Amino acid sequence: MELLTDSPRVRSDSTSSSASQGSKSKTVLRQRLSQLLTCIEDMSSDDEASEEVSRTLEEAFQLCGRFIPTDAFRIHIVTWNVATAEPSEDATSLLQLDAQPPPDLYVIGLQEVNATPVRFITDLISEDSWSHVFTNSLAPRGFVKVTSVRMQGLLLLLFAKQIHLPYIRNIQTTYTRTGVFGYWGNKGGVSVRFSFYGHMICFLNCHLAAHMNNALQRVDEFEYILETQDFDIYDTPQIRDHKVVFWFGDLNFRIADHGLHFLRSSINSGRLNLLWGKDQLIMMKKKEAFLQEFEEGPLNFKPTYKFDRNSDTYDTSTPKTWLGLNGKKRKPAWTDRILWRIKPKPLPSEEDDEKASTSTDEEQDEYPVLVTQDKYTSDMSYGVSDHKPVIATFSLELRKVFDTPLVRVSPVGIWSAGQDALLTYSVLEDFMSSTWDWIGLYKVGFKTASDYETFVWVRENELPEINEVIQISVDKGQIPLLGGQYVLGYYSTNMQSITGLSDSFQILESKRAVMEGLVPEDINGVNK
Repeated sequence: MELLTDSPRVRSDSTSSSASQGSKSKTVLRQRLSQLLTCIEDMSSDDEASEEVSRTLEEAFQLCGRFIPTDAFRIHIVTWNVATAEPSEDATSLLQLDAQPPPDLYVIGLQEVNATPVRFITDLISEDSWSHVFTNSLAPRGFVKVTSVRMQGLLLLLFAKQIHLPYIRNIQTTYTRTGVFGYWGNKGGVSVRFSFYGHMICFLNCHLAAHMNNALQRVDEFEYILETQDFDIYDTPQIRDHKVVFWFGDLNFRIADHGLHFLRSSINSGRLNLLWGKDQLIMMKKKEAFLQEFEEGPLNFKPTYKFDRNSDTYDTSTPKTWLGLNGKKRKPAWTDRILWRIKPKPLPSEEDDEKASTSTDEEQDEYPVLVTQDKYTSDMSYGVSDHKPVIATFSLELRKVFDTPLVRVSPVGIWSAGQDALLTYSVLEDFMSSTWDWIGLYKVGFKTASDYETFVWVRENELPEINEVIQISVDKGQIPLLGGQYVLGYYSTNMQSITGLSDSFQILESKRAVMEGLVPEDINGVNK
């Protein structure tokens, strides 16, 4: 029996025209370092050697800085067809909340969330049960729900560490229906795109056509989604214009040709590699050029569909056909997948001269991106659905295009409910600010941008100048009576995101809180 081993880390970067490492940059770097060694050996004069060594080292370090990203971020992606089930209250395993170091971004894509008419309308009024569980699990750990998008049963959630909020900009969501000739949203794709420290990233959650014989239809639906989804961003109007795209969901690709007995025997013996060659998505990638741009780690986990609910046993039911006769059991399949794509570098045209090509390469490589898949697995512990959730974690290495917020906001002096408080803000960079922008007071551990304790409008008579310090008063009646750690956040209505956050600060507990019985009175160290 062939035993499964841990999946190797899979890497791709933006400095080459394919998913492989940029060999050109490495070759040039090696040449410069070789020249450095030659200089040291050949130079007879110490002064000459010093000058030549300095120049060659400078060139080498410039190349290192150009091609090697300087900051690393962790992304945790979950895809799960929940089959209209209600969530378990414990999301610890699914979100791997005890993992160290913790992720910087959580992206959760669900399919078949309960979308009956009554339930869907209820979810529009108040938060759906799945979003509620994930938000309540992540908020105490410092994650804020940045945005979400839903199309009937398709749901996509984006959470980020609080410290990253001012650097997540130009957030947009959209959706595409592919069910019933494009008129029904039971199938299709929902996406969210944003700029992360200046790099354009898109997450796409899909639920494609079902059944074994519809592999080509699934490919057509995915291509249709890629071509028709558009964003109101001039440099990234479509999904494939983004530097990094993560594609996941119940893609519904099946394992062709093999019989049920062979499938289950291969799974039970751990010989999953015997099934890879007949996986429809792997086969389609060999035929379709646009699919070849997407990468996927090895399928070293058991197929995630179809299971008896609340068990680890593959489908034992005997479904009925439309004539009422017994049908066939569903064959196991890797329907639930997570892939990614680095935007390929454009190939130079034959008319381009060497100088123009070199200039283009340097410009594109100024802010490279490297994606490494660290984990690709399923979580067999969840049984509420006939699908098992699939989890992937990634390291996203990049050079930040910017690392300063658009707005600096700070509390002034001591804050307490017993007195009016002051805050200041300054616009550090020109952006689409508005007199409808506001500054919220958030308790540390807040869930969303709208989860503020109170807020104040920014100056209403005129927009601020760059670096102008503006002071605003907060009425004491609006300040929480209970003490604790808080932050101030500047919310841009045009950008629909928090563009500046203060450091956390203490609000002193008010005497009114004791008088009104909100906290016990402390007398001689004893609570009364």
